[in-house]
Formats: sequence, structure tokens, C-alpha cells
Amino acid sequence: MTRHKVGKIIKVTVTGVEKYGIFVACDEYYDGLIHISEISHGFVRDPLDFVSIGEEINAEIMEIDDNSNKLKLSIKNVNYKKKVRKKIKIRETSQGFLTLKQMLPEWIAKSVKKE
Repeated sequence: MTRHKVGKIIKVTVTGVEKYGIFVACDEYYDGLIHISEISHGFVRDPLDFVSIGEEINAEIMEIDDNSNKLKLSIKNVNYKKKVRKKIKIRETSQGFLTLKQMLPEWIAKSVKKE
């Protein structure tokens, strides 16, 4: 019933976190573990510094156990969190940059007084 392949990157959902690793749900058949040694190349004090429960992340399949439907996963060589950029709409006012020009000296003066 192998639906996955070693080396493939899949989307998983974090279902639990222990001091030794991260538990994830992969699909309706498989769940897995990202061992603490597979979280980062650096020292990992707490896996919760990297993920939170309920979060969807990307993980690389290291091993597959079809008998127990368990996957051993890694995130240390994967961009496991997709960065979402928010688009900010900037609307020009009727005054344009005039307000900025007028307020800048006041803001600078306030900043200098704080120092």
C-alpha cells in the first residue's frame, strides 16, 4: 500500500509535540514522527520553537513502514514553512507626500529628544 516514496516532500499536519520530536498526520492512512535530530542542523532545545500544533508544514520522507503505516520524516533539509507575503495596498491621498514633508521635522525632533 505504499503511497509515498522515500525522499518525497509531503504536506503534513502537526498533531503533537514531545521533547523528542514532532508527531504529524500525513493522510488518512499514514502518520509520522519527525525526530528531534531531524528538525534542525543546529541544537534543538524545544521542538515547539519550530512548529505549533495544528500547523501544516512540509516534510521529507526518510523511511516508510507499510506494516504500521508510519513514516519517519525530516524537516532539516526542507523549507518546511511557506512564507506568505501579505500584499499591502498603498493609496495615495489627495495631499500626496505633503503630509510626510510637513511631519518629518516634527518626528525627527521628537526622536532626538528621546535620546
